[in-house]
Amino acid sequence: MTTTLDYAAPPVARRAAVDLAAVREQWGDLLAAIGRRPAAEWPPREARGFLDQLAADDRAENDEHPVEAVVGRLPLTIREHPAPLNLDALDAALAIERDLFDLADVVAEQVQRSIRPARDAHGRFITDQADTADPARWHPPTHRDAGPASAASAGSRAYGLHWAAVWLEGRALDEMSGDLFEPIPPRLLDEVAATARRARLTVELALGRDGRTTALDEPCPFCGGQLAGHTRPGGEPVVTCSTGEACEAPVDLDGRRRRAWRGADMVGLWVALDARRRGDA
Repeated sequence: MTTTLDYAAPPVARRAAVDLAAVREQWGDLLAAIGRRPAAEWPPREARGFLDQLAADDRAENDEHPVEAVVGRLPLTIREHPAPLNLDALDAALAIERDLFDLADVVAEQVQRSIRPARDAHGRFITDQADTADPARWHPPTHRDAGPASAASAGSRAYGLHWAAVWLEGRALDEMSGDLFEPIPPRLLDEVAATARRARLTVELALGRDGRTTALDEPCPFCGGQLAGHTRPGGEPVVTCSTGEACEAPVDLDGRRRRAWRGADMVGLWVALDARRRGDA
């Protein structure tokens, strides 16, 4: 999913929107990581599982042996993980969710118009139900007494982290929605940007996408050179071969004249590595 930026918005607003989009785009991966034991391997396990499945599918096409399709369903909220196996990922998800939910409550309190009153058939003042149900409105949680333990309603938090991020993007970019919102004050916009950046860094650190390089244990299946996996914040994982242009892998060279696998090309690398493993077995 790609965020369409309003380039008339202030730079701090655009940065906040990009960081919030990065959080929600990686949220499913973080939820998946909670249910898997942490391991020092590259790429992250959610990517490895995807690549291994595609490699299996590719072998099935070549060998004409049917492979049973594995359809995974990522949970919508972290509460659907009854037995977390990666506590670091769980802690990251809880911190991000708490920060963005609390931030949305604060922003709504300062820039969102109160629900209008209406009159019933007898002339009595009642809550305007249409205004209450406006899908653009953020609803903070309600409590019977003081404290979160007595929550009566989760409000808009019930729609999950993804909706909170989308809603905050809209407020940062001052998207129009009738007279429901006032422009966000500069100081509050700075808080939105800072919280969004912290959330993004937390996601990427938990997923091992914070700009690290990892030497892979297996040699390049095309030339025997050293393979290295690279991650960078906001970017896709890349694998490079140390041999350089002499490597015969059917992929492009990067800026340092190394064969580089990224995106769909990564599947071809995983298929070749898997074939080499099978040949050595």
